[in-house]
Formats: sequence, C-alpha cells, structure tokens
Amino acid sequence: MSDDILETLDWRGEPVDCAACAHRDRRLDHGTVPAAGAKLPGRCLLTKACVHDRYAKRIQRFFEWNPDLSADHLDHPYFEVRANAARFAPIFQIPRLMNDPDETVRSVLARRLPRRLLLKLREDPDREVRIAVASRLEDADLAPLMRDADCSVRLRVVRRIPDGMLPAMMHDEDPEVRVEVARRLAMDWLPSLAWDDSPRVRLVVAQRLPPSKLHVLVPDPDWIVRLAVAGRIDTAQLGPLADDPEEEVRAIARQRAAGLAIANDLPPL
Repeated sequence: MSDDILETLDWRGEPVDCAACAHRDRRLDHGTVPAAGAKLPGRCLLTKACVHDRYAKRIQRFFEWNPDLSADHLDHPYFEVRANAARFAPIFQIPRLMNDPDETVRSVLARRLPRRLLLKLREDPDREVRIAVASRLEDADLAPLMRDADCSVRLRVVRRIPDGMLPAMMHDEDPEVRVEVARRLAMDWLPSLAWDDSPRVRLVVAQRLPPSKLHVLVPDPDWIVRLAVAGRIDTAQLGPLADDPEEEVRAIARQRAAGLAIANDLPPL
C-alpha cells in the first residue's frame, strides 16, 4: 500500500493539517498500517488515506476505511471528495448529486443509481456519463442512445441492445459502430452490409456469410475482403478469384481449386 507521491497537500494546494482535522481521532500511526483487505471501524493515515488530500487514491482509501463518513462529504467543494464519497454513501443519499457540475461525480452516480433515476442521465452532457449509463441500461431503455451524438456511446449501445434492434443501426455514420453491427447481426440481415462503404464492415460480412452466399463479394474492391472470400467461398464459385489481380488472392483460390480437382480427378483451373 505505497503511494509514489509523498507530498500531502489539500485540493487548494495547502499543506494538510491533521491537528485541525475533525477526524483526527481516527488517525493511525505510520507504524500501524493495516494489512491489505483489513476491515477497520475507521482510520486515516497521512500520505495513505486522507479525506483532505488532493490525490484521489488517498481520498478513496479514506472512504474505504471510513464508509460511515461518506454521506457527510457529499457536498464537499472538491469534486474528488464528492465522487469518492458517492461510491460509498448509502444509495438514498446520492440522487441529490445528479446535477453535480462535475462529470466524474455524475459518472459515479451512473454506476449506482436505480433504473428509474438512471434514465434521467441518458441526456447528460458528458459522453463518459452516457457511456456509463449505456453500460447498465437494457433493451428498450437503450433506444434513445442509439442515436447519441457520440460514437463511443453508440458503440457501447450496439454491444448491448437485443438482436432485434440491430437493424436500426446498420446505417450508423461511424464504421466502428457498423463493424459491431455486422458482428452481431442476424444472418437474414447480414447480406445488406455486403455493399457497406467500409472494407472493415465488408470483411466481417465475408467472415460470417455462409460460403454459398459469398459470391456477392467476389468483385469487392478491397483485396483483403476478396482474400477472406477466397478462403471460404464454395469451391465451385472460385473461378473469378483464380485470376484475381492480387497474388495472395489468386494463390488461395488456385490452391483450393487444385485440392478440389485432385479430390474429383479433374483438371486444375
């Protein structure tokens, strides 16, 4: 339990004064550092666990050791204190922080609030808060976030929505989101992405479509996609790929065709 930074300054840059602290009765001596995982009724230790220190790790450790004091610090002027207090305070005490000016505090709430209050954070101005919200909501509750302005939020959403909601995100403006759609999309819908603008999306399609349906990707403009097709397509449909302009594509196509010819005692392509 060692912190690299030895200075003990508060959030205003002033030295921490244990003598003036309201919790000085809980102070431990440096020779009595508690063992890892030890459950204590309440302790603090300069440079290790202090609610007045400006370093978040020490503030968090203070509330780990003193969870009974967390509710008393929810209105502290320093956001790190409020955020860490919110992690340990009773759940009924923290809704008043839903409009906290700092996104770190609101992100903590997004990981703890019950569903009925969590829904109100779907329109939070900070994307990290909305990502945290999307990580906990389910099914139809995620629908408004499917059109979130931030692609990182939509990426989290597309990994969590039910399969039946995925077609609504097939035409998302961000290719990363569409790649995730292609990875999860039902096979009935997947061929629609064979003409996607992004070769990364089409590559996923080439890796998932049944071999008998890969012929739609044989003329794909990206050779990596054609390479994937050449390795999976029904051997009877390999013909055009054996003359592909890309050497690696030709090699795989001809190798597979030669194997088929040997198996059926036919002349190679």
